[in-house]
Amino acid sequence: MHMVASSNGRMQRVLQVSMVLTAAYVGATFYFGLRAHSLALISEAGHNVSDLLAIVLSFVAVYFQARPATDEKTFGYQRAGVLAAFVNAVTLVVLSAWIAIEAIHRLNAPVAVQPRLMMYVAAAGVLMNGTVATLLWRFSGDVNIRSVFLHMLGDTLSTAAVIVGGAAILFSGMTWIDPVLSILIAGMILWSSVGIIRETLNILLEGTPRNLQLGEVRKAMASVAGVLDVHDLHVWSLGSQSHALASHVTIAEMPMSECGDILTGINCALRDRFHITHTTIQFETTGCETTHGCSAPPELEAVGVHGHDHHGHAH
Repeated sequence: MHMVASSNGRMQRVLQVSMVLTAAYVGATFYFGLRAHSLALISEAGHNVSDLLAIVLSFVAVYFQARPATDEKTFGYQRAGVLAAFVNAVTLVVLSAWIAIEAIHRLNAPVAVQPRLMMYVAAAGVLMNGTVATLLWRFSGDVNIRSVFLHMLGDTLSTAAVIVGGAAILFSGMTWIDPVLSILIAGMILWSSVGIIRETLNILLEGTPRNLQLGEVRKAMASVAGVLDVHDLHVWSLGSQSHALASHVTIAEMPMSECGDILTGINCALRDRFHITHTTIQFETTGCETTHGCSAPPELEAVGVHGHDHHGHAH
């Protein structure tokens, strides 16, 4: 728990620094965009406003994730980060569409700009966005932080494209290079954001965690000595790094005091092989019918023993 709190604290500090840097760059690009009559820089300011929103959303989500569980929110606020990542990814899709439309418009109607000023400001932007992306990269295992990291990585590349476009305009006068680069960057942003939307929707819809095969989980549980059958098995994600499991397990009739070894074996297998540390296991001495995803044990024939585990130890 202390390690999680410490990690959340570091995440919050990184996001605070990111917010300050991004807000400063938004102001600079807008001001110099007006000075240089550069629509590219003004749109870059708009692009970075979306980054600022993404960082603020993620900061709020990390704050909520750190809050403890309550009687009303028994799992705490672990989904807050997932929800923020989903919102960020949807804004990325909209943003990539806007960049592509704007780029196509510029192909038809080139805009005269001051390429030197455009390049200087964009160079500062590459430095700022690259610094923020590097800070966020170490936390990118969390889907919430990864959505912001991809925002900033996309911005670093798009700002670099502004430098390339400015240089091309300065030395060759070929204004079509800038919008073509913008279209390529829009495609990259779209590709990365669709991946985040798929992952976050899977978590929000209680899907089986990615990179985890339900058949393998069932096989690992069934291989524990004393387990006769595993059924009504459900695995889902609480947050991007936290998984939970609930299952019915058939065992031979035995005194309740002897069930502990089986429960410990199951929890150890789940913890060590799949990093699942929140489990609810119901033991039964006979099978039960599953109808519409709901299990109904036969009357008077099932012995319910619940193993509720937070740290991989049987209770």
